[in-house]
Parts: sequence; C-alpha cells; structure tokens
Amino acid sequence: MKERDIEALLRDGVKQLGGKAYKWVSLGNAGVPDRIVILPGGVVHFVELKQEHGKLTRLQKIQQKRLKDLNATVFTLYGVDAVKQYLEAVKEMVAHGVYST
Repeated sequence: MKERDIEALLRDGVKQLGGKAYKWVSLGNAGVPDRIVILPGGVVHFVELKQEHGKLTRLQKIQQKRLKDLNATVFTLYGVDAVKQYLEAVKEMVAHGVYST
C-alpha cells in the first residue's frame, strides 16, 4: 500500500473517532511528521507514516527528537497494521476519557 493510502486510513480513522488528522507542511522545516492528530480532550500526537519497510530519514529523526525534547508525543507508524493498532489504542483512550498520553 502506498504511503498516501496509509495516510488516508489514518485520517479517516481519526475522523471517525471525532478527531482531526491535519497534514503538516512546515515551510523551511523539512522532515516534520506527516500528520498532527488532535483528539477529543485536546490530546495532540505527531504522526509520521511509512510503508511497512520504510525508513526514517536523518532529518526526520532530528525533527522527531526536537518534538520529543519538547515533551510532544510522536509516533512513527509502519504500514497498515501499525495504523490500525494505533487507531484501536486511540479508540480505547477516547472511549475511557483518557485525555493524556
């Protein structure tokens, strides 16, 4: 499955849970994660999506470290199964009113 199809799966799944999965394009900041996921309760995740055997670039690793250093929650999801697992975990979190990660 192509990365854009994996992104669509994430976007649509987050929408069904009442959240938003904004495409993140930050001019002058190459390597930022693909999506900013905002969930009910104000929980924010930065999500990088890769094909099952994809690899993070050096710049993506740097950008993720910068976000993590700010105590941001960052996920790298490899393939469809990882997106489905993420969505199931988020579904449980939302269902139980857990608003922090």
